[in-house]
Amino acid sequence: MKQKFDIIESSCVPLPLENVDTDQIIPARFLKATTRDEKYFGENLFRDWRYRPDGSLNKDFVLNDPSYGGCILVAGKNFGSGSSREHAAWAIAGYGFRAVISSAFADIHKNNELNNFVLPVTVSEAFLKELFDSIGADHGERVRIDLPGQKVSNLKTGKSESFEINPYKKYCLMEGLDDIDYLLSHRKDIEDYERAHE
Repeated sequence: MKQKFDIIESSCVPLPLENVDTDQIIPARFLKATTRDEKYFGENLFRDWRYRPDGSLNKDFVLNDPSYGGCILVAGKNFGSGSSREHAAWAIAGYGFRAVISSAFADIHKNNELNNFVLPVTVSEAFLKELFDSIGADHGERVRIDLPGQKVSNLKTGKSESFEINPYKKYCLMEGLDDIDYLLSHRKDIEDYERAHE
């Protein structure tokens, strides 16, 4: 069982780039691993942006800026485009992000995030710009994501927006259940049905 979702309030890491694809999230050379090792994938999140070709730290990249932090990634439009690799969601979760806010997600990547207990929150482009502006002005700016109420709030300005989520996925996130856990939670009902229809 994973950590249950309810309300997240956190500072944010801004990535104001559009069309960030899954190869940029986790480069293909790290896909050789066949098991999900969150630490391994998290350490290599945005690898080619975090490090220079000679292996030295790229101090200009946001993840290497100690003034930013938190468990919410705020990303530009069309986040997670490209290939359908689930490893990209593994890397985001492995780094410690619990939610990603963007004005648009690639559908497959959005589902991969949900399946890996990362909450993708889709907001309007105007609200996204306001978040980037607030975070840029105050690196400690906090955002509140209320999953039960399906609302995201910019605590600096007091503005909020509602967001959509599949009801089944919402239930699973709030209960800390993956798809197998969900089925097992209904084991008695399934067994009763099977006995009644022998």
